[in-house]
Amino acid sequence: MLSYRHAFHAGNHADMLKHFVLYLVLDYFNRKDKPYWYIDTHSGAGMYDLRSGESQKVGEYKQGIERLNQADKLPALLQAFRGRLKNMLPSEDLYCGSPWIAQDLTRQSDKLRLFELHPADFKHLHNNMQEAGLGKRGQIIQDDGFQGLVALLPPPTRRAVVLIDPPYEEKQDYTRVANVLKEAKKRFESGCYLIWYPCLSREESKKLPVQLKKIYSDNYLNAELHVHAPRSDGFGMHGSGMFVANPPYLLAEQLQQTLPELVKILGQDNSARFVLDFQIK
Repeated sequence: MLSYRHAFHAGNHADMLKHFVLYLVLDYFNRKDKPYWYIDTHSGAGMYDLRSGESQKVGEYKQGIERLNQADKLPALLQAFRGRLKNMLPSEDLYCGSPWIAQDLTRQSDKLRLFELHPADFKHLHNNMQEAGLGKRGQIIQDDGFQGLVALLPPPTRRAVVLIDPPYEEKQDYTRVANVLKEAKKRFESGCYLIWYPCLSREESKKLPVQLKKIYSDNYLNAELHVHAPRSDGFGMHGSGMFVANPPYLLAEQLQQTLPELVKILGQDNSARFVLDFQIK
């Protein structure tokens, strides 16, 4: 259960979609003075060295952040996102995880709750986030993020952005994601929940967004970025998705403007495409 390590995949095409959507959502939440909580159920290590053996072994960042950094004439939102990433990264040889992005974008009045179960990644996360200056406004918790999330809801601020981002190494992760969203909705229906999922040839991967739409049928956004055709052997991730429950009202328009460009930048063959589906109150 604890074998997944994001260091092999940091900065890949899935990170580009996930972190861009997270950037847009947090930017929207910052427009109001009222503080909010950021909760991350599967935080990882927080920062990754692209020169490491893990990262170099598969080189997935070359099809992700490296392509984004080399792109010309980006739309304004993607340009702003790339610029913010460059400003928050200590070095060009490093790439950040979602907790690092969240601590950079949130304000001193906002609170962070970061869960990570893997012992080694928890230690790295703790060290990296303290180095980032997280301080007392954040708590780093070595625990199952699914259980930990439910225990925190509703937050005192009644405003929250929640990222649910498990590795999906085990089939039950798909079921757990759907179940935790149902439980979270019961406790805190107005929360903004961001759920990342891989686009695979597996049935459980295809069914997950359908299940999530049933839970938040009247107020959701679902975005997928497919970078190549599914492999003939059925293995590997050909894309990824972000499901957002209670999305900011601007998000659909922002993604309509930028997803076509992300397809151009990150697409690896003629099958590259995006999917954008939403129902907003």
